[in-house]
Order: sequence, then C-alpha cells, then structure tokens
Amino acid sequence: MRSWSRREFLLRSGALAALTAAGVARRVDSSPMGRPVGIQLYAVNSALQENPAATLKSIKEIGYGEVETAGFAKLSAKDFRKLLDEAGLTCPSGHLQFDLANLGPTFEDAHAVGMQYVASGGLRGSLTPPITGPMSAMSLDEAKRTAELANKIGEKAKQAGLQYAYHNHNIEFADHGGVVGYDILLRDTDPSLVKFEIDCGWMVLGNRKPVDYFKKYPGRFPMIHVKDFLPPPDKGDAVGKTTENHAGAELGRGMIDYRPIFAAAEQAGLQHYFVEQEGPFVRMTQLQAAKQAYTYLSAIG
Repeated sequence: MRSWSRREFLLRSGALAALTAAGVARRVDSSPMGRPVGIQLYAVNSALQENPAATLKSIKEIGYGEVETAGFAKLSAKDFRKLLDEAGLTCPSGHLQFDLANLGPTFEDAHAVGMQYVASGGLRGSLTPPITGPMSAMSLDEAKRTAELANKIGEKAKQAGLQYAYHNHNIEFADHGGVVGYDILLRDTDPSLVKFEIDCGWMVLGNRKPVDYFKKYPGRFPMIHVKDFLPPPDKGDAVGKTTENHAGAELGRGMIDYRPIFAAAEQAGLQHYFVEQEGPFVRMTQLQAAKQAYTYLSAIG
C-alpha cells in the first residue's frame, strides 16, 4: 500500500472536506427547481403586524429568499422596502388593490418595493358594479367582465413596466355545463398583458388539477401559491370532492403531493413560488408553520 506524505494527506483531506461541505450545502439549500423559496406574507400576517422587522429577519433565518406582499404592515412602501433590504429578502410580487381610475400610486408602491409582478386575489371589488358579500361561485358573465377588466389593468401595468397576474380561489371553478370561469379568464385575456398565479390548494378544492393547466397553457403561469388543506373530518382522502370543511394544513401534512405539480410547473415556465397557508393555526404558530413549509420544500427539492 502506497504511503502518503503529510502534504499529500492534507491536500486530499482538504478536498474531501470541501466536497462534504458542498454536499451539505446542497442539501440545506435544495428547493424545487433550484430557485429561492418564497413565502406569501399573509401566511405570517399576525407576526408581521406585531413586529415587521423581526418577522422578516425570522423568515430569512428559516431560509426563505423571496416574499410576496399582502399589504406593507401599516408602513409606507419605501419603509417596508428598507426592512426587506435589511433582512436580505427580495419581493418580486405583491397582492395589491386596483382602482382603474387611479393606478399610479399602486404602481409607484410596486416599484418602491422592487416588484416585477402586481397581482390580485380576484377582481370582484373592482368590477362595475362591484360584487360583495360571501365568496359565491363565479358566473360565466362575471368571468367575462373580469377578463375585460384584467386586460385593462394588464395594459396599464405594462405601460408602467410591470406585469399583472390574476390569483384564483376556488370560486372560479364552479361548473356551468362543462364550462368554468377560470377557462373563460384564460381564453379572453391577452397572454402578454395577463398572467396567472395558480393557488394550487384552492384549485384542488375546486376539483381541478394544476398539472393539467400547466400542460394546456404553458407560459401563462409564472407564479404559484404552494398551499395545502386537510381532508374534511371523517371523510378520508377527499381531494377535490368538496370545498367545505377543509382546514388549512402545514405543507407536507395535508392532502396534496407537490412533487408532480413542481415537475409540470417547471416545464410550463414557472419563475416564482410562494408558500401560503390558510388558518386556523392550531397546531403551531405561523412562523413555526413557515418553517415546516420550508422543511417540506427542501425535502422534495
């Protein structure tokens, strides 16, 4: 057996240590598609309202690299951007309110925070007349009016150097003789003006599969929400069978397998994904749930 010199031993040991460290780093930093893991800040809203600076730093310490806003924790957009910079986080997208007659301030806030995408969780409040009250099923007429409004917002956003994106709930998937509102939205909007952010959890509760939409409409979905729900009590694995009685679940502890969803999303041109969770938060705090979500995504990455 060949004996090693001290110098040779140290060189080989150093190389092995470097390889080992690199392997550990890859495991720690692994995530679907090798992209920064994002979180929709609504998922930690209680903590964010109480102490925005500390919450953003905690998000970074967990491992997140991106956030999507849902308000600025009662701060101005510029002050919120300072906290993001201090925490080392970027904000490629935000959920905003859209007043077609006065979009300037909205887009100014988006640029101040560093957004590329300006998103809305529906447009019912911006329709004329607005639709208020309980989250009833989207009619086909509403879908057509929503698509028209989305095109107008998308055009204004493009002029401002931004990209508009529509975020779904489950109401868009009510069946009207084999036709659903979400398909009308996709059909009647200009692909260059209106993108879509699939909320995968809500889509599954609407009895539709994200994978099917990624395959049918590549390039329309640059972002997704990664969300899970528990099956309804005493009904076992009831994916898509009902939209009632589902409590929010921490990722990896609900009923949705995100491995095939990410595989299809990557092929369809996904750019960003954001963890989100519906309440109630009864098993752990919001920040603990955010950590569980990050651990799950790292494991499947």
